[in-house]
Amino acid sequence: MPSILKPFDPWKNPLCTCPLKMSLNPYTGCPHGCLYCYATSYIPRFSICRPKADLLRRLGRERWEPGCLVSLSNSSDPYPPMEKDLKLTRGCLEILREKCIRVQVVTKSDIVCRDADILGQMPSVVSITLTTLDEGLSRRLEPGAPLPKRRLFAMEALRSKGVPVTVRVDPIIPFINAQEISELVDAACSAGALHVTTSTYKARPDSLRRIYLEFPDQARTLKSLFSQGKRMGGSLYLPSEVRRIAMEAVAGACRKAGVTFSACREGMQDMLGAIPCDGSHLAVILQREPV
Repeated sequence: MPSILKPFDPWKNPLCTCPLKMSLNPYTGCPHGCLYCYATSYIPRFSICRPKADLLRRLGRERWEPGCLVSLSNSSDPYPPMEKDLKLTRGCLEILREKCIRVQVVTKSDIVCRDADILGQMPSVVSITLTTLDEGLSRRLEPGAPLPKRRLFAMEALRSKGVPVTVRVDPIIPFINAQEISELVDAACSAGALHVTTSTYKARPDSLRRIYLEFPDQARTLKSLFSQGKRMGGSLYLPSEVRRIAMEAVAGACRKAGVTFSACREGMQDMLGAIPCDGSHLAVILQREPV
């Protein structure tokens, strides 16, 4: 049976500055239904969440490289509602803790708070995605995902247990959530985020259709913007000037908040003073008192 660990490779995108890491997806598919999701373009029946077969036994038999970094997850959220009962992600964390593996958890779910006891005993960092503070907009963009206030609560709860937390302000979509950049950074940092990872919307044909259908008033302007952009790594990029303005807004908000930030697949690290990292540099056991 093939390995359940896969090298993280965002379509060999030359702008990716992530460190070498392995991807682990305890589930195939995701119930969040995010309109901007890229994984729907290559994973069949993505809206139907399925647990990986024989997952924990297979993970326990993996061979590990010294200093290995594992990311849970890069396509399907590791904390879908069924995780409450199945505890597959929790089981993975227990195995990774035993193996002394560094872990980055990427999620939109507050279920991750349940596992703070394990995460606090291993080199780990939790990255929580926050795209808007507007509950109405969140229900349109991410209809199956926990609301923003629950994600902010999760950040606070994890930090109170000494678990490092970062935020993904991602994706930034002009005329939909771009006007919230400063508020998003402020809210996340107030909740305990130590680092901000950000990215503009990298559109794929199916996700762009969903955006246009849900936001018809913004569709014409977005179509015009994307027609002036370029294609890279299978995705449509917004024009460089539009992306630069968004990244500068995030950079300014992060400087004001006193936190570091990284720009995901934007190619603007040097210009903006961003660090070439996804936040996984914080995957350590904190030596200071939790806040």
